[in-house]
Amino acid sequence: MIPTIAFILLVVAAVIQIFFIIRKKGNEDFVSLYPILGAAVLLILTIIIRSVQIKFAAVTNMFESLVFFSGVIAVVLFVYQFQKKFKVHQGILFGGTVTAIVLLAIASSPLAPQELRPPIPALQSGWLVLHVTMSFIGEAFFVVAFISSIAYFLTKDEEKKKSADRITYRAIAIGYPIFTAGALIFGAIWAKSAWGGYWSWDPKETWALITWLVYTAYLHSRFIKRMRGKGSAILSIVGFLFTLFTFFGVNFLLAGLHSYG
Repeated sequence: MIPTIAFILLVVAAVIQIFFIIRKKGNEDFVSLYPILGAAVLLILTIIIRSVQIKFAAVTNMFESLVFFSGVIAVVLFVYQFQKKFKVHQGILFGGTVTAIVLLAIASSPLAPQELRPPIPALQSGWLVLHVTMSFIGEAFFVVAFISSIAYFLTKDEEKKKSADRITYRAIAIGYPIFTAGALIFGAIWAKSAWGGYWSWDPKETWALITWLVYTAYLHSRFIKRMRGKGSAILSIVGFLFTLFTFFGVNFLLAGLHSYG
């Protein structure tokens, strides 16, 4: 019920954003921030309630992961729009909101069962909680980078292209170290405690590494002048597509130690 209300709030926010996009001129959109913040609070509250009920952090199955990821995206969007130094364009705000809506829609589908049950023993680890939560926080910034990279290709205005490029870079610069700590470092520590080894070339581990390498290549591309702009935007888009495959594709298409997560 609570995620449904959050979903409705995000849809309301998207409608408000469409109004400001069509309007083009006028006051800056602070109106949609309130339903976005409301949705973020409700989604995080959902995780807290489920955590209390199972007596462990509720981030170990697909439904909980999608709810948490959507909530973090909403928080990131709110912070981006609320602070004054690095504003995102209205279209980027809208794209991020739509992404959160799609993730919640998947969470409410048969693909993500909502049964409330404690995780299996291998998942009952504080390292796992750090692994999952920090990975998704980093990926929330990758969402902003993905949308701004698409915006880079959709606009012909050079100033807007430069702005989209800057937003992409800053989002990845923030998300990359968080993702690195969560997906690789804490993931390896948890793997050692759960399975006895830091690395096993499990499909999800492998694709997380591939994703990390793409974003690493993106950051290195910033030092190559001819790669800035178009080349960097392509790497950002590819990186996020790999992020999605790491989460959805591996879960449904490739069997491995992460098949239950």
